[in-house]
Amino acid sequence: MTDVKQLPKEFLAEMKLLLGDEYHRYLKSFEEGWKPGLRVNTRKLEPGQLRAMVPWELEPVPWTGNGFYYSSEAGDEGGVRPSKHPAYYCGLYYLQEPSAMTPAAMLPVKPGDRVLDLCAAPGGKSTELGARLKGRGMLVSNDISYSRARALLKNLELAGIPNICVTSESPERLAEVWPEFFDKILVDAPCSGEGMFRRDEDMVKDWTAHGPSYYAPIQRQIAVQAVRMLKPGGMLLYSTCTFSRFEDEGNIEYILEHYPQMELCTLDLSAVPGAADGIGLKGCMRLFPHRLKGEGHFLALLRKKKADVDMPGDSRPKTMKALKAMKHQDDLARFMESLSLEMDEERMVFHQDHVYYLPEGLEWNLPLRFLRTGLFLGEVKKGRFEPSQALAMALKADQFDAVVRLGHEDERVVRYLKGETVELSEAEGPIKGWCLVAMEDYPMGWAKGTGMSLKNKYYPGWRWQ
Repeated sequence: MTDVKQLPKEFLAEMKLLLGDEYHRYLKSFEEGWKPGLRVNTRKLEPGQLRAMVPWELEPVPWTGNGFYYSSEAGDEGGVRPSKHPAYYCGLYYLQEPSAMTPAAMLPVKPGDRVLDLCAAPGGKSTELGARLKGRGMLVSNDISYSRARALLKNLELAGIPNICVTSESPERLAEVWPEFFDKILVDAPCSGEGMFRRDEDMVKDWTAHGPSYYAPIQRQIAVQAVRMLKPGGMLLYSTCTFSRFEDEGNIEYILEHYPQMELCTLDLSAVPGAADGIGLKGCMRLFPHRLKGEGHFLALLRKKKADVDMPGDSRPKTMKALKAMKHQDDLARFMESLSLEMDEERMVFHQDHVYYLPEGLEWNLPLRFLRTGLFLGEVKKGRFEPSQALAMALKADQFDAVVRLGHEDERVVRYLKGETVELSEAEGPIKGWCLVAMEDYPMGWAKGTGMSLKNKYYPGWRWQ
């Protein structure tokens, strides 16, 4: 926890002006402990199912139906921490600060939408947006930092989101390739991080070096490129985890002034108990730690009214049909027959012996730096198909012919996650060939049956440490 005495004088002066009579309540919030949160992955299960599986007491987050607080002491004194529970390795939940759950909740995404998360790493908001797409449409998750984009990819694949593209590009480059392309865009902009001061002393130090005056112009340029990529009728959610009006309402006012086709949509403050309206710009939403159990956020929802006159319209590109993956691949074809999964063959493509299933409407050879284009199905090695970890996570346990279900308290769950061989009981075996290994109904990964034991094929980079 950060001591109030560590806060920069310039910051305190700004907060006093911003909050007025609430200023001393804000300072007092630094004496209170912050509460961590987790968000249930509704692509895989319902919140009640997770609550029955984990040992911690979970308290609902009021502004999202699948978010929960847990004690910061969860797992102490020999218990299992949320980051070490097998359910976490199954992608059943994501650890996320509760106020950071609001941006994805406030962007009205529906199945079939083309969605862009422009500053997406490490993936907390993308995984929720992807779950709400229900496997339809397309989610492009971007981060300009390649290393952060790699972490983003892992979290999306762990969550089992199939219709993804992960890119590491500048917003300007994306806007050149995808003008007026997206139905919904989330810009959770890099910021001075004032909403993280209570729990992270390093953010206070960073603020001294790079405060609002450093970040606001960067945020503005990111938001401008997002406007370029938004379709007429589309919606843009701009958010930060900072309190500076310069970074928050100031940037929204800039967009509204310079882009008359954009209009502000009023956010419903009653959806987040304790939320405050925008300061000097009504219709936005502000979250403060003295008003609710969360660290702080700013949100504004914008809609594009009409097309930009200087931009070409979207022509709904088609995937390349020349890269069919099933042709002349007998082992792949046999494997796919074991899947109870409806797939459009026209969207399956090869690239350097890797097989991908593209999202609806994605053009294959775009001049962008992709980390992933669609669901990575697996790799053909010497004529043999080996399914990917990403495919396992995207499946339900009953969608593959051969599956071994282990109870969540079965010691073999952790042994499997560590990469060890799994021995089968007489009731479970024998098994020959590829099988899906699941904790109850939730896949963990692949194995290859050799009779009464399973050769472990869990992805080495994800192993239990």
